Amino acid sequence: MPDGVHLGSGKIRELYALDDARLLLVASDRISTFDVVLPTEIPDKGRVLTGLSGFWFARTKAIAPNHLLALRPDGRSTECRKLTMLPIECVVRGYLAGSGWKDYQKTGEVCGHRLPAGLRESDRLPQPIFTPATKATSGHDENITREQASTLVGAARFDEAERLAIALYNFAADHARARGIIIADTKFEFGVDAGGGLVLGDEALTPDSSRFWPADEYAPGGPQPSFDKQFVRDFCEKTGWKKTYPGPELPQEVVTGTRARYIEAFEKLTGIGFTRYLENPLLVLAGGA
Repeated sequence: MPDGVHLGSGKIRELYALDDARLLLVASDRISTFDVVLPTEIPDKGRVLTGLSGFWFARTKAIAPNHLLALRPDGRSTECRKLTMLPIECVVRGYLAGSGWKDYQKTGEVCGHRLPAGLRESDRLPQPIFTPATKATSGHDENITREQASTLVGAARFDEAERLAIALYNFAADHARARGIIIADTKFEFGVDAGGGLVLGDEALTPDSSRFWPADEYAPGGPQPSFDKQFVRDFCEKTGWKKTYPGPELPQEVVTGTRARYIEAFEKLTGIGFTRYLENPLLVLAGGA
């Protein structure tokens, strides 16, 4: 990037400094599963992540301020405010799946939330719950309790993050359900701006940070079909891979199927054809609150 200084690489994104107050996030087409970046990319995946995040940022800024300043014409680059990120993942669960389901089977709880007995995998919870996790520098993020998270960020900041995360989830879940998608759970990242305010950053409500299920196929009692990278996870599980680097190459049918799922989620949630987005990324910002 000729106009930015490269600061680092994440699993999916490249990070550049534009100046003292602005960053540029570039979403690649890399895909990771079980915290390992796979050797095969998913074409246009980065544009789906960037476009969907922009769509949600534009519509939720009355609930929580966010870091978005601009989308660039390539559809995968976001100019954003520089923040000091909280050291926790802010996960909201509306349904019992993934690590939450595993924890519930062992203890009847998820991150300190005691849940009703007899719930099945993929059951809808009585109400959404906030289940923080660590940000692991290596290995897997780990679910932690309210008390552990409060120790990391402070009780008042934790309460604010919980309130905003659940409000964001409820707004998005209602929007998505009306368009045929269940958001089973999602992960938010918050940071603190120069004035001390809590700001939504990173990405929001994408197939990478969320579990998206087709509403017309929802059948609790087991795993659900999905619009997210569960398709890739399922393939990787079947290979006998030990979930350590390097990951397996993805066959073309998995690449094609994953790309199609990401784009279908984008189009259902935004109401915008993906080709139209590629021609004019600013379409996702139109009509935002």
